[in-house]
Amino acid sequence: MPLRNIAVGRPEENYHPDALKAALAEFFSTLIFVFAGEGSGIAFNKLTDNGSTTPAGLVAAALAHGFGLFVAVSVSTNISKGHVNPAVTFGAFTTSAFSLSSGVSVWNAFVLEIVMTFGLVYTVYATAIDPKRGNVGIIAPIAIGFIVGANILAGGAFDGASMNPAVSFGPALVSWSWDNHWVYWAGPLIGGGLAGLIYEVFFIGHSGHELLPTADN
Repeated sequence: MPLRNIAVGRPEENYHPDALKAALAEFFSTLIFVFAGEGSGIAFNKLTDNGSTTPAGLVAAALAHGFGLFVAVSVSTNISKGHVNPAVTFGAFTTSAFSLSSGVSVWNAFVLEIVMTFGLVYTVYATAIDPKRGNVGIIAPIAIGFIVGANILAGGAFDGASMNPAVSFGPALVSWSWDNHWVYWAGPLIGGGLAGLIYEVFFIGHSGHELLPTADN
């Protein structure tokens, strides 16, 4: 979404029926995603006697989050564009709980969250927001789900691979565990903001004719 097309709106628009429908759609899709992702971890932990941090548990979490996000984006995209993630919304605007593993510093986790969320929001831009996306938009929900699953496989063993303040906040609130919680807000918001800004400036913001192959190529 180009920055020039963003309209913050007026306060009274918060009560518009379409705005309320979009908010409700985002609530339900985020509920689906968080329930599937966090619920899978709880279920795996119960079935394996605290084995959610094993390699098999990491794979199970990646699959559950990937599939859950695919569904969550799909069911809300026609109503609210299917953000399901404050970091995605922030990126477009700028154009127990998650915890750090032993030996992982808070700054390493902070950078990891920035990088993973950058990849997520960049994927969202390329497949769902870019006006030139064409038929790629059809596979946007599954592409977004896949990048989340892949990032969990890459970063889950280090900091839980949140990439989403909403995902981090829910478990932290339930378990009342706030250690290093700022990492799971600052990292995704910075990574999402950078991805949105870079994609807008370099790939959407420039107008002009597409380069077509010539006979010399």
